Amino acid sequence: MKLIRFGERGKEKPGILINGERYDCSARFNDWDRAFFQHGGLNLLQKLVEEEGDKLPKVNPHERWASPVARPGAIVCAGLNYADHAKEANMPVPSEPIIFTKATNTLSGPYDPVVIPPGSTKTDYEIELAIVLGKNALYLKDEAAAYECIAGYSIANDVSEREFQLERGGQWVKGKSSPGFTPMGPFMAFRDDIAESRNMDLQLTVNNSIRQIGNTQTMIFHPSSLIWYISQYMQLEAGDVILTGTPPGVGMGMNPPQYLENGDKVELTIEGLGTQKQVFVDYTS
Repeated sequence: MKLIRFGERGKEKPGILINGERYDCSARFNDWDRAFFQHGGLNLLQKLVEEEGDKLPKVNPHERWASPVARPGAIVCAGLNYADHAKEANMPVPSEPIIFTKATNTLSGPYDPVVIPPGSTKTDYEIELAIVLGKNALYLKDEAAAYECIAGYSIANDVSEREFQLERGGQWVKGKSSPGFTPMGPFMAFRDDIAESRNMDLQLTVNNSIRQIGNTQTMIFHPSSLIWYISQYMQLEAGDVILTGTPPGVGMGMNPPQYLENGDKVELTIEGLGTQKQVFVDYTS
């Protein structure tokens, strides 16, 4: 069983994925949101599946795939968390996690088109392992406590506008927060269903050409370490999303740089988490 959401924008409903079939859980649950994770929703959902399972109503196959969790309270990101990516960016390998945030309204579905901001010439891609928190986290004692805060994992594309991020002053959030800049999904796999989050293959292609290949083994700070670290500085809440950094191969790091243009097709795959796809399109008023 995996968490999914479906339906048109602004009217998404919660569901589950079992053996490749989507089932509608909206008659029993409001959404996969902070309240669901905070108040024992995962246990209630597991009980529902054990008792009813594939008797739940099926989702029409033509329904849009939405992000697998509802808009979180925070999207917290780790920058330069793969040593080889730091090298291609000509930046030093961090001795502590580099933490920044994205606007939460950037969250979008795994197959939604992504709009290139008006005037942008440096819109870039970043495949990332996303963590969904299942409980609140603040001043955690150790990484073992942090691991217990993980509800599950998903794929995210940390879309970035490099001029906004690096050339216009201020924090990285400026280059990370245009609408639709965090496609997520197609599903959230539960923590215990992922045997080893520290050994997962990642691949991203642009127009069927491989750009990024990596493995979470080369992360500098692994998921539990990131959660523990972030909790020392801010309150994390159930349902929040943490993006864990990207391996090498981003457009900015190529020689010469190769950024995304109207009509480009980007496909992201992480072992055990499926595949998401987006078409990048120019902004129209």
